[in-house]
Order: sequence, then C-alpha cells, then structure tokens
Amino acid sequence: MQESMLSSRRSPPFPGEEGQEGGDDESKTRKNASFGARVFVSARSALSGQCAAISIFLFLLFVSVASFVLSRSFSAVCVSPYDPSTRALLFRATLDGLASDFGSLGVPWCRSKQGKTVEWTRKDLLKGLEEFVPIYETRPIKNNMYGMGFDHSFGLWFMARWLKPDLMIESGAFKGHSTWVLRQAMPETRIISLSPRHPGKYLKKGPAYVDQNCTYFAGKEFVDFGSVDWGNAIKKHGISDLSRVLVFFDDHQNELKRLKEALNAGFQHLIFEDNYDTGTGDHYSLRQICDQYYIRGGGHSCFIGSDEARIRMKRKKFWEKAVDRDELCGSGENWWGVQGYMRDNFNHSNKAISYEEHFQNSRFVESVLDVYWELPPVAGPSLTHQTRYDPARASDPIIEDGRFGLFQRLGLTKFETSVFNGYTQMVYLQVSPPTS
Repeated sequence: MQESMLSSRRSPPFPGEEGQEGGDDESKTRKNASFGARVFVSARSALSGQCAAISIFLFLLFVSVASFVLSRSFSAVCVSPYDPSTRALLFRATLDGLASDFGSLGVPWCRSKQGKTVEWTRKDLLKGLEEFVPIYETRPIKNNMYGMGFDHSFGLWFMARWLKPDLMIESGAFKGHSTWVLRQAMPETRIISLSPRHPGKYLKKGPAYVDQNCTYFAGKEFVDFGSVDWGNAIKKHGISDLSRVLVFFDDHQNELKRLKEALNAGFQHLIFEDNYDTGTGDHYSLRQICDQYYIRGGGHSCFIGSDEARIRMKRKKFWEKAVDRDELCGSGENWWGVQGYMRDNFNHSNKAISYEEHFQNSRFVESVLDVYWELPPVAGPSLTHQTRYDPARASDPIIEDGRFGLFQRLGLTKFETSVFNGYTQMVYLQVSPPTS
C-alpha cells in the first residue's frame, strides 16, 4: 500500500493544494462566507459612492421584507423546513450561509501520533469523481435505502483504488452494494465479507449483489469480525503482509471495540463507514471519542444560555441530523457519545460511561493512530440538496457551493438528490500498536 503520508491532524487542508497551509488547527475554525454575504460583497464591489449606499439599503430592506413574508407564510402553511426548495428560499432570504457557523460548533479531528495525513489531494478527489460517476450509474442496486449513498460509495471506491490492497475485508454487507463498490475499485482482488444475512437472500425480493471472487462468512456461516481466526483466514488467501490488507466496517458496532480487534489481528488500514457525530448515531464512533476539550473544534457546552445552545437550536431548523442542546446533553450535562452513553450493536446496547473513561478512550486512540482522514462531502448542500448532515460539523466539500458548472460537468446533476443524503463522516485510519 501507499506508505508516504503528509502532515496534518484536523479537518484537513489537502496537502499539495495551491493556497492551502498545513500543520495547525486553523481550518477547523475557519468560517465560510455565507451565500448572502458573497452576494452582498459582490454587489458592494460593483457599486460606488452614494449609489452603493442606496443600493445596499434597498437590498437589505428587500431581505428584511422577504424574511418577514416567508416567516409568515411558513407559519401558516404546513411546509417541511427540510424541503430543498423551502430551505433554498430561506437561505436567500435570511442570508444564513450553508456553513456560516463552521467553527462555532467545531469539527473534532482525531490527532495522529506524528501529525500525518493522506497523500491524496483535492485534485485527486476531483479526478476520481470524474471517473466514478459513470461507474456509479451502472450500480445494480439503484435504491440502496439504509445503505451507502453516493458520497460514501465514492469514498470507498477511491480509497480502495488508491491503496491497492491485496485483500479486502468488509464487516457488514447488507445487499452487497459495498462489495460491488470494492469490486469496481479492484477487479481482481479477493474479498472476505462478513454479514449476519447473506446478500443472496435479498435477491428474492429485489436487486442485490453477490460476488464470485468473495469468501462469505454470512448467513449460517456467519462469524463476527472479532471471533474470526484471522491468522488462518489470511494465510488461506496467500497474504503474508498485513499492511496489504484493507478492512471496511459498516456493521454499526462500537468503533473502539472494532479498532482494538483490528489491532489485535495486525491490520493497519481501516475504513469506518458510519463515523457518527457527537449526539447522533446508534454506536460509539471515533468522531465521538475524539470530540474532546483539548482538541480545537472539540468539547461542548451544555449551558442552556450558551452561544452553542443558541446556534444548535437555529441549525436544527435546517438540518435533520443537527443536534440541539437537549438531544446532545444528558443528565449531569453529559455530552460525550450520545448524552453520555456508549452505544453499540445497532443501539441495542447503551452503556453510560463517565467522562474519565471517554477521555481515556481518546488517549488510547491517539496512541495507535498514524493517520486519520474524514471523507469530505462530495458537494455543498446547495448543489446536492441534501437535508440531513449539518455542514457546520463537516469539513469543506470537494465541490464547494456555488460551483454548479463543475457539479454539472462531472455529471452529478443526473442523480436523484436522495443519493446524497447519507453522509456520516466516513473515515480512513492507518494504525499501529502503541509504542509504549
């Protein structure tokens, strides 16, 4: 696999990209100009003197009137605030940028041991998108509800293709979409798939994918990832170098548990599909673990009168997965995990943990982490019309808001907007045992 890694520890400036600086935490607190602010600046630069002042006054007056009319109309008519057309109007009327609170809420970024990050750049991701769009059009499962959407499908394909492993392991296959994605990335590479239900069972009800070059531990043959004799399984596949193995988790299990199991087996390259944000999700995630006060962008205030509580309440009106103070904070103002709980096994296990335990979990993750990289959203919400994840809690998209020409040129306008509604901070890790 590719071993050369560059330096960063946060919501990354992509290494090698023009105009980006690497090394510190500032991009996590950088605020993006809102849509309205960009319009305002453009208008201001185009005018001068008294004419500019009058025009600006009229512009702001129009916005105020539009905001009042919209607020009255939305209170009188039953319209979902998550409807794309509704939210587009609200953004234009209120000058509330799509990610205007970026940094106010903060984006926690797990710290690696030596500050390394991936070697691919935003340009590489854009080039990959151009290649992946026609591939995604041929997917056998067009409606992958409860499975991966476009963003994570692209991320898995891109990372597998870049790393070029000799063996790919997936824990959690569902109908087989992720298996298909891995196969498109590496046509000749063997796959081991673990899933409680065999993907072939879904063929009776609709589209599914079963791979002919895959070893399935599924259905009656299912074995949980932590119970597999990986030494024997890897040997049977002719693999002697564990650094040539890529493991993909989409099984909704405690990610700390899975991380320890992977380390015990000697695996180094891991991808977690559902790296849920703090206050969300049905299992304990790495992002939750790394959401700490000592990391810029981490930690939360549960004070009811805090700026954070106000911002969260506002953003809850726009984004389905935004979390307000009451959802984030549990008894005793516990905010780690989900209201101070370590969830596991599709939310069937909810263990209350102390902050001390949560803190020690973060220290352990840092002790084994060589690389931590979260997949950015493919494109900004004004382009994809996604309504779920809060862009204030995500790194900058690959295609930023306002770049419709690029979005269209890459062929992304041909897809239903629903395929962009499944982003949950997919993350790639490179890990090694703690040095001490």
